[in-house]
Amino acid sequence: MVPSCGLGVGRTIAAAIEQNHDELGIVWPVPLAPFACLVSVLQRDADVVKAADDLYEKLKAAGVDVFYDDRDERPGVKFKDADLIGFPVRVVVGGKALAKGVVEVNGDERADRLENTADPSESARAGVSGSGRGPQQKPQRQ
Repeated sequence: MVPSCGLGVGRTIAAAIEQNHDELGIVWPVPLAPFACLVSVLQRDADVVKAADDLYEKLKAAGVDVFYDDRDERPGVKFKDADLIGFPVRVVVGGKALAKGVVEVNGDERADRLENTADPSESARAGVSGSGRGPQQKPQRQ
């Protein structure tokens, strides 16, 4: 009997976690992430919820695999959960930033933050483009 030394799904995931983590948890590479982008609503204010809903719909329409966190939880709980899950791109929609006409977009590295005034869906799409999880692209067979 010959032992199997194949590279299975479990080993692949373990290797990805070993290579892509920090003190807060997993930082999934976009192709392996459960979702490519998180849209998180910080307040239940009607304007904030409408802006987040619109952003979510734009990202879905662009083919981005989006998780929409509209739970009635404190921001710290939502941020900690997002860190533990390891979303590659996070878009935070809050009242204070929205009053200035911006949302916060966190890129692949947790330290990368930018406030986007024009179209936050463009920043989120840029974070996942070319990864197979952004706008739908079929791989080319040779």
